Amino acid sequence: MKEPRTIRAAPLTSAAFAPFGDVIEADNAREIRLINKGTTTRFHDVASVDVTAGGGSALISIFRGKPFRLPFEVRMMERHPFGSQAFFPMSERPYLVVVAPDESGRPGAPLAFLVTEKLGVNYARNVWHHPLIALEDVSDFLVVDRGGPGANLQEAFYPEPWWAEA
Repeated sequence: MKEPRTIRAAPLTSAAFAPFGDVIEADNAREIRLINKGTTTRFHDVASVDVTAGGGSALISIFRGKPFRLPFEVRMMERHPFGSQAFFPMSERPYLVVVAPDESGRPGAPLAFLVTEKLGVNYARNVWHHPLIALEDVSDFLVVDRGGPGANLQEAFYPEPWWAEA
């Protein structure tokens, strides 16, 4: 019997996640300004929303994820060829982010990031990622992604599973 293929989750940082998209946090603001007569600080442009390809438009949704237990079996990855997809947690529960580089139109070896702070992620267009992986309890996420014409979902399955752990 083969040894399981394991990926160990690293902490989510902007630098480590940069090849796959943006970490959504105030520290990534391209500009900081006071608005509303000085009562509000705007952390401007913290992620690059890319949804207009093929006549698309931005959608704002709430995804409610059921929790998974670690180690977690990674068999399938997905990507969105016409737009980015941003997830921002509405609670401070941890979640797991699994991404993979593209290898000739298929996902390569995955990488995992354990998110324990109230940080979001914005998967860049065409980045292979696993669907939402909530941990500990049912968790809601604010999601910004693409609506409009065209099939904006591609799925690929690994011939053998990977196991993600914290």
